[in-house]
Amino acid sequence: MTGEEITLTSATYNLQSWSKQKGLKPIPVRRAEGIYFWDYSGKRYSDMSSQLVNLNLGHGNRAIIDAIKEQAEKYCYISPGYGSEPRAELAKMIVDLMPDTIGKVFFTNGGADANENAVKMARMYTGRNKVFSRYRSYHGSTFGAGNLTGEPRRYPLEPGIPGFVKFFDPYLYREAAPFSSEAEASAYYVAKLREQVVYEGPESVAAIVLETVTGSNGVIIPPAGYLAGVRKICDDFGIMLVCDEVMTGFCRTGKMFAFEHWGVKPDMVSFAKGVTCGYVQLGGVAVSNKIAEYFDDHLLSCGLTYSGHPIACAAGVACVKYYTEHGILGNVKAVGAVLGELLEGLKEKHPCVGDVRYIGLFSAVELVRDKATKEALVPYGKDPEGIMKGICGKLAARGFMTYSHENVVIVAPPLIITEAQLREEIAKLDEVLSEVDSQWT
Repeated sequence: MTGEEITLTSATYNLQSWSKQKGLKPIPVRRAEGIYFWDYSGKRYSDMSSQLVNLNLGHGNRAIIDAIKEQAEKYCYISPGYGSEPRAELAKMIVDLMPDTIGKVFFTNGGADANENAVKMARMYTGRNKVFSRYRSYHGSTFGAGNLTGEPRRYPLEPGIPGFVKFFDPYLYREAAPFSSEAEASAYYVAKLREQVVYEGPESVAAIVLETVTGSNGVIIPPAGYLAGVRKICDDFGIMLVCDEVMTGFCRTGKMFAFEHWGVKPDMVSFAKGVTCGYVQLGGVAVSNKIAEYFDDHLLSCGLTYSGHPIACAAGVACVKYYTEHGILGNVKAVGAVLGELLEGLKEKHPCVGDVRYIGLFSAVELVRDKATKEALVPYGKDPEGIMKGICGKLAARGFMTYSHENVVIVAPPLIITEAQLREEIAKLDEVLSEVDSQWT
């Protein structure tokens, strides 16, 4: 097909996620390499969101490609009940990367069903039914994960499943009450969560599920002491702490998993995205030794046809090896420090930038109409004028490809990006923010 034919055929026959379908014109991609991809006219685009924050090692990674080809020559599929070398090897590799309290892995097809199976296991293990998750969260859009989700993408699933309870993130930038320190903020949020758990009946609460760092809903980084406080609530009441590391896992934040920044050991960790960098879809749940031992004598009522798909696991083995053998964490820390400096510069320069938040190569630029009042550039859950879509369009015209959510622009490039490449791209963001300043602040 020509590029025009691909665009037309895609728009005619595909339903595109999270979009009104009329007028869609998807960019036809001809090839990709590193942090870049090219359309059929030869225009180069920089992948500044790692696609959907999953392409951590960029496009065209030869080690992952070769692993997929090698496994395909052996066998492409064997059901989960058989022993499969890549499935066994990857499970061990992931457990070895986790805290010493983690014992086994259950593989899924992606992040949404990883979170669904984490909830199922927490309910089976505890014998309880209620599950807490946060309002500014996204855990997937399947029915169970969609009920776990807190933001507006849960609305089409309502009325939802009984037992899902929402609480608020420690979103300090938009908190009405000022705090003198992160410790004071953490004490407040943890106390309110504890109160809510008590009001719901702790003996009925199976799990507290949270994105270790809230992802698409603003890259909201927990204040010091917050995760430890949530861990204490779980310990006090026998509740399972589930950290959703679908976006933040596998080096994205400067640690292999984000919870390592705060010294917390979850009972379960859901993962996907960076485990194969999207080369083949794969997700999973890592569970504690205690949970693993429980299912020695109790039925694990979880199952998927493609659980631990051999080709996906082969890609995962190559991917995890690449992180550790090619110093990816070192690059994230070094280039991530530069990203933080550049974003702080944008915040100081532009009236439309209310806040910037960053950890490793995971960051967000929050846009406002007025810095003093913090009035968001678009209202929560709405963009009636298409302002954020327009901003992403201006970036795309310069070859800077990313996405927005609410009034936030995500900047999360592949973890292989160099400092020079990063500076080139942030200069484009700087230009677009100047246009936002003149139009909407």
